[in-house]
Amino acid sequence: MSEGKPLSRVDFQGDRDLAELARDLVEALPGHVWSADRDGQFTYINPSMQEYFGLESSKEGFDWLEHVYTEDYDAASAKWRHSLQTGEIFESEHRLTGANGEHRWFRTKGRPSRDTLHRVAAWHGQNVDIEDQKAAEEELKARTVELSLLVDMVPSHLWRLTPDGMTTLVNKRMADFLGLDLSNVSTLESVMDTMFHPDDVEPVSTELTRCLATGDSFSMRYRLLRADGVFRWMSGRAEPLRDQEGNIVQWFGLCHDIEDQVQATAALRRSAEKLAQATQAANLSQLSASIAHEINQPLAAIAADSDACSRWLSIDPPNVERGKLAAARIAEDVVAVTNVVGRIRALFQHKPQPRTVEDINHLINEVLSLMSDEIAATTTRIDTELNPSLPPVLVDRVQVQQVLVNLIRNGIQAMDSTNPMRLLRIKSDRDGPSAVGISVEDSGSGFGDPDRVFEPFFTTKSTGMGMGLPICRSMVESHGGRLWVKNNETVGATVAFTLPIEAPN
Repeated sequence: MSEGKPLSRVDFQGDRDLAELARDLVEALPGHVWSADRDGQFTYINPSMQEYFGLESSKEGFDWLEHVYTEDYDAASAKWRHSLQTGEIFESEHRLTGANGEHRWFRTKGRPSRDTLHRVAAWHGQNVDIEDQKAAEEELKARTVELSLLVDMVPSHLWRLTPDGMTTLVNKRMADFLGLDLSNVSTLESVMDTMFHPDDVEPVSTELTRCLATGDSFSMRYRLLRADGVFRWMSGRAEPLRDQEGNIVQWFGLCHDIEDQVQATAALRRSAEKLAQATQAANLSQLSASIAHEINQPLAAIAADSDACSRWLSIDPPNVERGKLAAARIAEDVVAVTNVVGRIRALFQHKPQPRTVEDINHLINEVLSLMSDEIAATTTRIDTELNPSLPPVLVDRVQVQQVLVNLIRNGIQAMDSTNPMRLLRIKSDRDGPSAVGISVEDSGSGFGDPDRVFEPFFTTKSTGMGMGLPICRSMVESHGGRLWVKNNETVGATVAFTLPIEAPN
């Protein structure tokens, strides 16, 4: 063989006959290769096939159909007889039982060899082992069935679209929900015309068309028509499936029923609206009670001072000086009523109230002086422990006086008239470096439910409104202080509050 010369058929044969080479190749093949005469009697079986069936070199009397698995025999033999009779190519997939008793899947294909008269002279074929392929197909089939069952059992509606929006799949749950035969649905528009609420068709179509064009994820709420003619709210989502190049090959989506959630949210919203209305009504009632309570204090003082003035002038001889003092207090009470009304008006007009620097001990003594006749009429003894070195406080004078009057009056009313110890103790002192503290301590029965005393309209008095302490706390807190109550260790209760000290200039 000369260098660079192409390898010709003659060169390739060299010292070997081409027929012998072909035979060697067939003998070495791992697959089954066979030949048979025109009647189907085997004339050649390669070693691989002989080994599988446990055959000797002789092929006489070998009937391959005897090795076909029982369940596959009828189909395989019918195809083989048909090919022998017609001369058509033989193709079959069946299981063949080997020498070890195990059976494996094979794909058998045989072609006829014809003479010059086009008559079948022989058959040549091969058996290809497809056991692993069949196993993979069965596993794939099982997984497909499992996935199909899973898709149908998922408690949501699943669907699939082509990249241009054609519906290619909906699961059974969705089909049952719609009560429609969706197998013939070919366009997105026809699906929407039959499925969606009329008000949702256009917005869903617009958004889905945009997502199909851009590849963005689809997410919307919409209403679907159930088989019974009822529209129910759904939450729908869809994501594109892309190939390795990033091209969208199909869309997968799901939607689940949120009708109960939507209805619950609507019911909650209606309840919230009703609660807001009730709260507004309660606030209005509370405000009305608050106004009545604040005006009632100076009006009660006017009535008490008027009665005192009348008594002082009615005695014989008349006590004109005491009568004048009572009349002067009436004038002060009228001013107090005017101030209360003015503050209520300012509250509605959102006007800030002026505050002045005051001596808290002086305010306490003023209140006690204004209430002297009321206190005397109840035979209550007042003890005061006022720290004379307290710094001034910046307060709304009228509001602090109202707080003191309310707390003192509550303390007096808390002590039964049959109680021989009708003692009210009022104290003032420092409460830390930046506040002063005032307390009113009575010897009554104490609070039955201290945790509720600041609830509007909660009262233990037969004629009480339950607004005094809530109003007092509101006033104190508006000054930056705090107000609290507690039962004493032995007898009675204490109501205390703090006010911030006026910062020096």
